[in-house]
Order: sequence, then structure tokens, then C-alpha cells
Amino acid sequence: MAGLNMLASWMKEQKPQGPSMKSAPVFYRNLEEALDVKRAEQGFYARNISPWKTGQAVDFGSNDILSLGTSGRIREAFLKELAQHPDFSLYSGGSRAVDGNYKYIEQVEQEIADFHGAKTAIILGSGFEANVAIYEAIPRPGDVIIYDELVHASTNDGMRNSLAQHKLSFRHNDVDAFRETLISVLDSQPMIRNGSRCVLISVESVYSMDGDLCPLEEFIDITKELCPHENAVFIVDEAHATGVVGPKGEGLVSALGLENEIAVRLHTCGKAMASSGAYILGNETIRRTILNFSRSVVYTTAPSFTEVAAIRAGLHLLSSGQCQDLQQNIQHLVEHFFDAMTSNSVWEEASSLGILSIPLLDVRDTQQFITHIVALWTRQRYNYWLVFQLQLAGFCAFPMDYPTVPKGQSRIRLMIHGGNTEAEVEALATCICDFAREMIDIEKKGADATGRTGIPKAAQQIYALMSSV
Repeated sequence: MAGLNMLASWMKEQKPQGPSMKSAPVFYRNLEEALDVKRAEQGFYARNISPWKTGQAVDFGSNDILSLGTSGRIREAFLKELAQHPDFSLYSGGSRAVDGNYKYIEQVEQEIADFHGAKTAIILGSGFEANVAIYEAIPRPGDVIIYDELVHASTNDGMRNSLAQHKLSFRHNDVDAFRETLISVLDSQPMIRNGSRCVLISVESVYSMDGDLCPLEEFIDITKELCPHENAVFIVDEAHATGVVGPKGEGLVSALGLENEIAVRLHTCGKAMASSGAYILGNETIRRTILNFSRSVVYTTAPSFTEVAAIRAGLHLLSSGQCQDLQQNIQHLVEHFFDAMTSNSVWEEASSLGILSIPLLDVRDTQQFITHIVALWTRQRYNYWLVFQLQLAGFCAFPMDYPTVPKGQSRIRLMIHGGNTEAEVEALATCICDFAREMIDIEKKGADATGRTGIPKAAQQIYALMSSV
């Protein structure tokens, strides 16, 4: 029922508003007409509250990866941290560049740097803000950025604000495409070729829509081969690796022992660490550059004591090893989910027909780490139907559509959490496979006399509700 209520609320928000605002001021009418474009594509974001937050559904969609939020472990650690500093101030006092610095934030930043094997860290308000800060501060005139085509929206926004002369993308995780792009930069940019300017390479360690890992070691080997002046440097976004990848969740860079090979790393605190904020890792030059050239740092108030205390609480849970059982459970549950899917009697037929697909299965035996993100594909026109099925069955999972992913590449992103159970992932797999079996039967029946094909039961229920809203 909770899933049905949320879907009803979501559908109500998708109804066009512009036609009913003919007598409204043009300012508001124009805004609603722009929003109607998103509503027409069922892409309007509404202020729904997911039923897992009230315990009425199983969470397979949120960023509470280690379940530190839902279990209360981060709250307990945070309150304990506050109790050790009873005289803390709620405010920081100003910008980090002027009056906003204080001893506690400096201490926590050094603890963060030590945990990740870095020289320095600087805390910012969010991962988006941190990515923008990196690219508006670090590239110098004449530098070139080459980036994976699937980097985050915040990276793209940051690059647009950068001083880099050129920005070139390469095919996602494609080692050959990376090599070709780097060669094209060296051939066309004499200042890069002679080592007087730099090529900045932007990648993510774990990609948020597919859960696949960056071939970081191969990329580094190519830069060493092609760039003898050592002017090719890496910027790695570790948002979805934080707390998940590595012995204690230090991230992919640390797990591979590549700390000295990466110039800049970004980690976020609003996912596995279950708080908010983000931090940038680098050497002292990187920190000074961020502090002086990033408008996101210079012209905003520094993080408050309570924000930093929450980060420290999460950091302590990771660094003390208290989350290792949760990390291991994620690995186990993802494998268990894969086994439950592939052992279901419908899997072979559904996958051969293209009704179900899980790309990570193709690299299951070769990828060094299995992450918490599982992309589930079905036919594009079935995507919302499968979401309806999951939501009505009490599973919180959501579709990823354009512009979050490229057009024609919508999928459902499943997030497996440290607090999920074997029974929950088995039930999830059964629900998905039941949907596939229903769709196979519908496709076999074909179209009726009017040329229409059948609609699955969950979608019928939702469409009936839609007509009554």
C-alpha cells in the first residue's frame, strides 16, 4: 500500500499545470510550462517520501550503502563525538579563506588525509560543490582535460567553468579510446607535447549508474608510456567507492596502492558515511590552489562544527574496522542476488529475449571488486512497468532516465546495502523474474485486433489509479 500511495503522489505531480494557468502571471506560467515538458516525459521530480524511510518497504534505492543511517550507528557515533566537545560552536565564522578556519576542522582533515594515505584534505559542503571546486581552481590556461564520457554532472559543470583550453571525452572505460584521445591531444597541442602545460584526466573509480570500475592501472600505464614529461595527472572521483572499496573503505585508489600516482581525489560523505559533505585529497599545493582559486570555497561559509563532527563520526566507524562486516555483506549479497537471478527458471529465456539484462554479470569473474550498484535493464518501454512491479511488491528501486543517463539507455539502478539480507535479495530476484515471465507470456500472445499488446498486472493497477487521480 505504501508503494501504491507513493506512486499515486508521483503520478499526480506529473499532470500538466500550464493549461490551467492562463490567468496566472506570465512569470509563473512560463516556469510551469517549462516544467510541463518534464512532466510529459514522466521526468518531473516530486517531493515524495520513500516508504522505506517509514519501514514500509525494503530499501534497494538509497545511498545509505552501509546502512549506517537506518541502523542508527552513525547517529550514535555522532552524538558520542558531540559529547566529547560540549562547548562546540554551531557557526564557523566565515569563509575558509578569511575567518572560517578553526582547529577542529584542521584536525579532522588531517585524520581524513591519514586514513586515505594522502598529504592533505579539505572539506566542502557537498560532492557537487567539491567537483566544481576542483575544476574551477586547478586547470591552468593551456591545460587540456580528457574525461570519461560518463563522469558525473558536477564534473561536467566544473569543467565548463574551468580555464582548460580544450575538453575531450573518450568512450566509457575504453582503454583503446583513452589511448587514442591522449595521442590526439599530444599531436595537436605542442605545449602539452613539450611538457609546459598539463593534460588532466578525469575519471570515476566506481561509476554510479552501472557499478563498473575504472581500469585505472591501465590508464596510468598508458600515460607513463606516452607522456615522458610527467605532465599527465589524474583526478579521480571516489564518491561511490568511499566506504565500500578497499580493506576499510578507503577507495579504489588506496585499494590498488596508487596513492602516489593520483594528483587529486574526491570522496563524499553523504553515501556510505551517511552524513553530508565531501573532501578533496591531494598535496599541499592542491589544497592551497583550492583555497585560493575555487569560488566554491572562497565565497561560502566554511563547514560548521556539527557537519565536521558527523564526518569524523563516519570516518571513525570506517577507520576502526567497525564497517568491515557490512562491506563484506554487500559483496556477499550482490553475488547472492546474481545467483538468485541466474538460477531462476526464466532467466535464460528472459535474457536471450532482451527482457532482462544485468551488465555486471559479464565482468563478474574478472572485476576485482563487486560494488553495491547493480544496473538492471529491460526493454526501454518496460522500464516503468518493472518499477511499478517492484514498488507494489514493497521494494524501493527507481528508474534512471535521461538526462541522468543518455537517451535510450534508461535502466533501474539497484543499490545493495550492508543491512539488507539474503531473504530480501532473494525476494527481489523473484519479483523481477516474475515480471519477466509475465512479459514473455504477453509477448507470445502478441497484439490484439487493434494492434495493442498486453499490459502487465502491476501497470494495469497503476494506470487505473492514474485515471482516477
